[in-house]
Amino acid sequence: MRVWLQQPSGPVEAWYLPAHDTTAGPAVIFAHGNAELIDDWTSLGDLRRLGLSVLLVEFPGYGLSQGKPSRRAVQGAFLAGYDWLVSQSEVDPERVVVMGRSIGGAIVTELAARRSVRGLILLSTFSSLSRLAWESFRAPGFLIGDYFDNAKVLRSFPGPVLLVHGRRDDVIPFSHARALARAHPRAELIQLECGHNDCPGDWPAFVSTVASFLTANSIIQPQGEAGAEQL
Repeated sequence: MRVWLQQPSGPVEAWYLPAHDTTAGPAVIFAHGNAELIDDWTSLGDLRRLGLSVLLVEFPGYGLSQGKPSRRAVQGAFLAGYDWLVSQSEVDPERVVVMGRSIGGAIVTELAARRSVRGLILLSTFSSLSRLAWESFRAPGFLIGDYFDNAKVLRSFPGPVLLVHGRRDDVIPFSHARALARAHPRAELIQLECGHNDCPGDWPAFVSTVASFLTANSIIQPQGEAGAEQL
């Protein structure tokens, strides 16, 4: 189902994949990486087998979305996406999880700082943009500001955190995942033998990891119980 999120610079596209169960249940909002589109992530529909509704929000200026992908515009689109999602009758507002990959991880981390979020899942995400800029380009952090300080947000985030990162990542080094893990006492770090753009490689294993994380934190019921479907 295509949803249009109305923004000052024009409508932003989102895809909504509701859970098969019509009773109010958990949901996930996903933000993709920089060189991607929501079209690349239809496999996230597999999460509906866990009883999750899924909302994929496009960046302004990407795909069919109007506008330009500034930080403020992207933030506005995801805030609008969250507000739309929790208004749906089949979504439990107390069990909304956000998930993001690469720069998308920073976007959903900001969302978690502004809206009520039950859990946070970060894939191949940096600890802060200033640190990444220094390590990758030797650019002083003050030149780009301390935007997207994910580690800082995690220090005060009350919910559980799942970190998935490739040990061979040469775009966002694995050290960023370790820094994020140190920032949150309940963070679970999954190390994978992959790089940046090929991670996670084993999709069924990743879905199982997400299922275990959500079950352990009482966001979904154990598979096989009432209200949850078998994978």
